Amino acid sequence: MARARKVTAKKPGRALAVKAKGRTAVVKRTTKETDIEVVVDLDGKGTSRISTGIGFFDHMLDLLARHSRIDITVKAKGDLHIDHHHTTEDVGIALGQAVKQALGDMKGIGRYASVHMPMDETLTRVAIDVSGRPFLVFKAEFSRDKVGAFDTELVREWFQAFAMNAGVTLHVETLYGTNDHHIAESCFKGLARALRAAFAIDPRAAGEVPSTKGTLGN
Repeated sequence: MARARKVTAKKPGRALAVKAKGRTAVVKRTTKETDIEVVVDLDGKGTSRISTGIGFFDHMLDLLARHSRIDITVKAKGDLHIDHHHTTEDVGIALGQAVKQALGDMKGIGRYASVHMPMDETLTRVAIDVSGRPFLVFKAEFSRDKVGAFDTELVREWFQAFAMNAGVTLHVETLYGTNDHHIAESCFKGLARALRAAFAIDPRAAGEVPSTKGTLGN
């Protein structure tokens, strides 16, 4: 029997969340600045359908899907005539909310993961705790203001929005690197691999919440 669909009222600046069967979710977020729809399947194959209007950002989200094995669809329209900030941040919010919804009660997940991600001369460490308690430590320095047309400061803004809305404790630190494209890419790829491991179901812990409290996020 299919699960009932849970829908929240749609208001400006609020997300419309639809809980679907399995570890999947749909989130729609509409504000005066952006109109975003995100679909995730945590048990997918890493396919992506990304359209934000920001080429470099689309590339990063495609990498995130591919290496996490999460199927991700993002359709975003934003006030790009102003800058890329609102679209980047709001996609992070919506994607984080979708991931949190798809995780459900988090029974059986690995919960923790730590990855060192090399990208040519760059090495980034990403560690995650799917704790339900959002926190971000982000340490990566960029030498330029932009990669192409994308503001490098928005890399951190996206990670902040994602971590706070996914309810994860996330540490991202670029240990060394000189190429800004490589630094950003190693951050996103590192997150992808950490999510892949932390979201995986451990058959030895099936049906168990991975916490001595018996619950996560409380």
